[in-house]
Amino acid sequence: MVEIKHKDTGEVLASLEGETLVGADLRDMRLNGADLRGQDLSDANLEFSDLVSADLREAILTGASLLNAHLNEANLSRANLSRVRAGSERPASVAVLSGADLSEANLEGADLRKAEIRFANLQRARLSGADLRGTDFCHSDLSQITASRALFIQANLREANLSGADLRDCHLNDANLVKANLQDADLTSSQPEGFTVINLANLEGANLAGARLRNVSAQNTNFRNADLTGVNLAGAVLGGAILRGAIVTETDFNGVQLASVTMEFANVSKALNAKIPSYKKNLR
Repeated sequence: MVEIKHKDTGEVLASLEGETLVGADLRDMRLNGADLRGQDLSDANLEFSDLVSADLREAILTGASLLNAHLNEANLSRANLSRVRAGSERPASVAVLSGADLSEANLEGADLRKAEIRFANLQRARLSGADLRGTDFCHSDLSQITASRALFIQANLREANLSGADLRDCHLNDANLVKANLQDADLTSSQPEGFTVINLANLEGANLAGARLRNVSAQNTNFRNADLTGVNLAGAVLGGAILRGAIVTETDFNGVQLASVTMEFANVSKALNAKIPSYKKNLR
């Protein structure tokens, strides 16, 4: 028999037959505030369960299903959530992890499509290969995450902190990165001929100072009023991009075609290797 107790009161919230919680059926259970620290919940079914403020530090949830589960304010720091199923094309079916602590958690290969992860702490989390299409990370701290090859297509990263993030070979097409912090982020590729894709992304007012965007594909991307100080854009594809009012001090444009880039009021005089077509007007 396995007893699940409340982390503060010690009250027994659930009793289950068996010796472990591996593969356990925990659907539709009220486990808010549960003490599940270090528990092995691999392949467990937690659909529709209430895990608000639960302690899941260092827990193992590999392959578990969290569809429709509520984990607001839960502590999942250093938990293993690799290949977890928490996302769906149907917004009403996704997990809610807003305010959760996912610092240093393993989310590699996780399905978090359209999940709600607002105001959450994901510092140093591992998200490589994760499916994050349409995921809502608004105001979350994703600093120093490792997320190579992750899919952030149409993700909401508005005002999120992605400083020092490893975003190599990611797809951030049509992502909302308005006023996001991408200082020193790596958006290059781990492959000689590879590239990260941020086509149609909205980076208006974002801070990309010191970021690495060599060979990035940024077609029709909005960099309006963004800080690109010291950014390496060598070899980038910027067709149709908007850099109106952007700060491009010591930004390296080596090999970048700027003919179709909107650059009004950008301080290109301080940019590096920028070959500005003669017909461009209102430049600084």
